[in-house]
Amino acid sequence: MNIRLSVIVGGEDIVKQALELQKRPHFVVATPGRLADHILNSGEETIKGLRSVKYLVLDEADRVLSNSFSKDLQRCLSVLPDASKRQTLLFTATVTDAVRSLKNKPTPEGKLPVFMHEVETVDKVAIPSTLSLYYVFVPSYVKEAYLHTILSLEKYATVNVIIFVNRTRTAELLRRTLRKLDFRVASLHSEMPQSERTSSLHRFKAQAARILIATDVASRGLDIPTVELVINYDLPADPDDFIHRVGRTARAGRKGDSVSIVAERDVERVHAIEERANKKMELLEEVDDDKVVGTSLTKMTTAKREAMMDMDKENFGEKRQINKRKREQAEKSKTKKKNKT
Repeated sequence: MNIRLSVIVGGEDIVKQALELQKRPHFVVATPGRLADHILNSGEETIKGLRSVKYLVLDEADRVLSNSFSKDLQRCLSVLPDASKRQTLLFTATVTDAVRSLKNKPTPEGKLPVFMHEVETVDKVAIPSTLSLYYVFVPSYVKEAYLHTILSLEKYATVNVIIFVNRTRTAELLRRTLRKLDFRVASLHSEMPQSERTSSLHRFKAQAARILIATDVASRGLDIPTVELVINYDLPADPDDFIHRVGRTARAGRKGDSVSIVAERDVERVHAIEERANKKMELLEEVDDDKVVGTSLTKMTTAKREAMMDMDKENFGEKRQINKRKREQAEKSKTKKKNKT
């Protein structure tokens, strides 16, 4: 079959993607943010094919329907045919209130009511019994030193680790800091070109890198059986994101650990996570203040300072800011045109 497929994601050449969309592929696999960029900036000839879409599929629907994606998703939906003229399918492993509320929406004329099917699972527990949840309570300004101590513990010194953070800048800073201390480390975040993301993932899977530092782009879909430890350097605001993160270890009946670095402002998040997971976190007793001060604080402080200087020299994050300004200008321009008409 001569099926044409186009993948529209961040980190790839946007001009090349626009040319692909102009050829009217049969299938478009896209992230909401990058597709919204094309709708804003690439012109009618590029997005014309989207106006005749017959099927819309939202994978990881709980995430796509969250507030963080709402603006981009609305922009994508604005160029698609009306809901009465297309079929929409949603798939998710986490059924949230936003997903369930779709069942109560009014049924458009000529359409069947929303059909929802939840697969019954044998294990109703959000966290598998083979996964141990630990925490360390730390002052926020020395989190890096505690991270170094955790990674250097005898039981974790050789295992494969995913460290989750909330911001791309934090991911890059930790990668550079740990690399200066000779840790085999890779990173995965939205400011990396797709080729670098793929390379990092291959290095981690091949165990050329022992540590993968990632934002939530890696919290879903990754199945790497060798991951034995997940560290939450930053706690997520949504407890479901925590469930997805720690689900990268203890897979298929294997044992795994999760360690959350809890700062003074994270206590409420911990309580929400424990309620959602139906499991309490235990204190990681091997980590104590004396060990951190004696073995990690000076090393990490020096390495972090050098890493920050390197990032400033390279203007890390500048491209993101430029793209953000361009997007804001495009939105203002489009709003002005609408108001004139």
